[in-house]
Amino acid sequence: MIEYAAANGVARITLNRPDKRNAITIEMMSALSEALQRADDDGTVRVMLIRGAGKDFCAGLDLSEVLQSAEDAPSSLTSARRLGHLYTAMRRHPKPIVAAVQGRALGGGAGIATASDLIIATESAQFGYPEVKLGFIPAIVATMLRRAVNERQAMELALTGEPLSAPRALAIGLINRVYPDTEFDVSVERYVAALAEQPATAMSMSKALLYQTDGMSFEASIEAGVQANVQARKTDDFKRGVERFLKK
Repeated sequence: MIEYAAANGVARITLNRPDKRNAITIEMMSALSEALQRADDDGTVRVMLIRGAGKDFCAGLDLSEVLQSAEDAPSSLTSARRLGHLYTAMRRHPKPIVAAVQGRALGGGAGIATASDLIIATESAQFGYPEVKLGFIPAIVATMLRRAVNERQAMELALTGEPLSAPRALAIGLINRVYPDTEFDVSVERYVAALAEQPATAMSMSKALLYQTDGMSFEASIEAGVQANVQARKTDDFKRGVERFLKK
């Protein structure tokens, strides 16, 4: 249900359950967590790319599993925490994660995209948090959604459950890039290849700092930046980068 392949500095993780629109099962959550760890352990990997097989990125959680655990509090808590831990692992992962979204990214599927560091999408892609239409709530993904867009946008998405087009998602800051459907595969490869050429240490430190300062006061954020600046000066990536620059 999860495919993994690494080459040229990019770990490609594919949600592979197209007959169910890549709906996320407990087994898939575990496999995705294992794929993240595998990419972390591989020193040749600089960037991770998450895609969905078939027409859609991911339709969300497998509702049959969610319903099955609904009447059992321990099972519900275990299931919810597993998803929460997956999102946290993505956020804490030292390497940048790119979600390439085609078709629909809904509910927990939109959560996987939103938990990624960068999101690129086809023009025809749709994002949505339709839980309210089922009498449910986008409870876990709300943390990331609220950090990605402003309060009123997040509130509207949560209360209406209406899908969001890729151009609209781009306009409100939910995603990074939109590409024509016919050029998407080529654009995705170009995008991740460019990232994979960046110094790995610098990317890792930048990711960690940006998330670390989220919610900090201005003064605390500046101090965190000062400390990261000092650490970055010591890295081999920085020394090599400056040497190349000075030789120009």
